[in-house]
Amino acid sequence: MKKRIIVIGGGAAGFFAAIRCAELNPEAEVTILEAGKDVLSKVKISGGGRCNVTHACFVPKELSKNYPRGERELIGPFHRFCTGDTVEWFEKRGVPTKIEEDGRMFPTTNKSQTIVDCLQESARRAGVEVLLQQRVHRLEPPAEGRPHWLAHTKARSYPADTVLVATGSSPAVWKVLAELGHCIVDPVPSLFTFNIRDPRIEGLPGVSVPKAEVKVEGSRLIATGPLLITHWGMSGPAILRLSAWGARELAEKKYSFSIRVNWVNQHVENVRETLNELRQNEPKKQPYARPLFGLPTRLWRSLLAHAGVPEQARWAELSKNATNKLTEELAQGSYAVNGKSTFKEEFVTAGGVDLKEVDFKTFQSKLFPGLFFAGEVLNIDAITGGFNFQAAWTGGWIAGEGMVGGLEG
Repeated sequence: MKKRIIVIGGGAAGFFAAIRCAELNPEAEVTILEAGKDVLSKVKISGGGRCNVTHACFVPKELSKNYPRGERELIGPFHRFCTGDTVEWFEKRGVPTKIEEDGRMFPTTNKSQTIVDCLQESARRAGVEVLLQQRVHRLEPPAEGRPHWLAHTKARSYPADTVLVATGSSPAVWKVLAELGHCIVDPVPSLFTFNIRDPRIEGLPGVSVPKAEVKVEGSRLIATGPLLITHWGMSGPAILRLSAWGARELAEKKYSFSIRVNWVNQHVENVRETLNELRQNEPKKQPYARPLFGLPTRLWRSLLAHAGVPEQARWAELSKNATNKLTEELAQGSYAVNGKSTFKEEFVTAGGVDLKEVDFKTFQSKLFPGLFFAGEVLNIDAITGGFNFQAAWTGGWIAGEGMVGGLEG
């Protein structure tokens, strides 16, 4: 009798696992059950429709540092299937990738549909069956007289020798797993932007700085990177990294807190020294005439105005108090955050199946043999830049192999 594998969830991790399992065991019946009307929907919209496949970080330990939750657990798996393996996997299937300046990797076509087509075609060739609108509402483990799993949907029940859950951040599926007996870490949003209403950045949407430092006041949370001013506040890699690492702490604060922004990523005393040198060496020049520290002109002038520097003032006319105020605005300006906004369509959560209950050599449940996990159904998430997809590819690959090992065993 053919072995039956059920993959719950038609996303990146689910497809990757199904393909790997089917290619290693062509005799097995591998079926993907997708709750929606289409598969790989998140792949389609990721990276602005280009699909940020992975990130050009090829050292497992360094790669793992981009995961606020899952850093320790992923080091071993990354030694087995890492970024280079992902690139090779897609290239062998006719999808070359490219590296952009910030390290993000995309298909050379710049189209996410290329990745979707590749995964669907690979699944078809491997003999994977994909069934849509099959929402699993209950899982039954093997019992006396019934050696297989049962995945229950509204229409029917699917028997399986092994089951992989790869549904992403799904409260409904987390409930199913909790009813089964797994511990679910309460989910909170990760990768979000900050809502800030402040006169210093009002009217400046689209203005960005290449490297800023952002700290959450009264916390150890700190991040550096590009910062973008938006219509609703602040975004960009620096803010998104801060939101990822601080996902739980900021949720506890109910997204009401203050941040210190160092727009120039320099020590306060260095900024003060630069301004004092200008007062002495270029006394007749006007601060408004030329931005310093590589800041955009509109932001520079806004900070000058907020520091109380008159438009026609010369450097020599800046008082000590005005110099100190400008130093503060440049290197440690305080901004009140009141709420968050989801980062585009790429919603990510911190939370999911407790990692203590998973064997990361196979991505199998420690509580239920034959039950596997991959992707964001686990309490694993990363900063933006292709890292969440890499965790999906790695988890899917290893879980696919694990299911085959379980079947052979």
